[in-house]
Amino acid sequence: MQLIDIGVNLTHPTFASDPSAVVERAKAAGVAQMVLTGTSLAESEAAIRLCREIDESRQHLFSTAGVHPHDASQWTADSVSQLRSLLGEPEVRAVGECGLDFNRDFSPRPQQERALEEQLQLAVDLCLPVFLHERDASERLVAILRPFRDQLSAAVVHCFTGEKRALYTYLDLDLHIGITGWICDERRGTHLHPLVGEIPEGRLMLESDAPYLLPRSLRPKPKSGQNQPAYLPEVLREVAIHRGESEARLAEHTTRCARTFFGLPDLD
Repeated sequence: MQLIDIGVNLTHPTFASDPSAVVERAKAAGVAQMVLTGTSLAESEAAIRLCREIDESRQHLFSTAGVHPHDASQWTADSVSQLRSLLGEPEVRAVGECGLDFNRDFSPRPQQERALEEQLQLAVDLCLPVFLHERDASERLVAILRPFRDQLSAAVVHCFTGEKRALYTYLDLDLHIGITGWICDERRGTHLHPLVGEIPEGRLMLESDAPYLLPRSLRPKPKSGQNQPAYLPEVLREVAIHRGESEARLAEHTTRCARTFFGLPDLD
């Protein structure tokens, strides 16, 4: 089985000592390709550099480029042109991580909305898919996204943790859904168990969101408490249980979906 991790924060400081080792452990666990998440202009540049430094073959590591809603207060008149330049790099396969976070509100909501709208327009202009973040803001996200939807090639709601109503609204907009180790959390993720079976093949992708969201069902638990893309098979296992399908079948269609969404090469 080959898996694709569509959301890895490899630029996080906890991976700084040896990011190549993180990638090698993931490959050994069957994670054949990874999409590194860009969360700011600087982090997007760093993700692109890691792709080039670690993956000489240009077959295994790719990235997004965008500005997270937490960093939307840093969005300026120059941000569009800077981000447009990054989005032209061959490693970059999607605009994002962008969206709305009304849970923490690290940036004022009007600034979050402006940054999102301008990044959606870039995605339209450049014919790129979008990697979306949403927390406690599904209705507002949909309201902003809807006028762009017919012009966008595709969009994925990364790390979906919402309720049934939000899921159905996203699916009605023909969005893709990313599922993380949140589904493995017996304290706050059990509501996802019946919902993952509602996501059609071709719209579901898997992600670690490493180093965050270590699957709580993982045994043995790593002493560091840090998530890694090598633990993505645990997310696969949990999702397969609640979809009532084999791990091999789930791996096949989620990998095919991710390759199509991000335009990734087939591997031998």
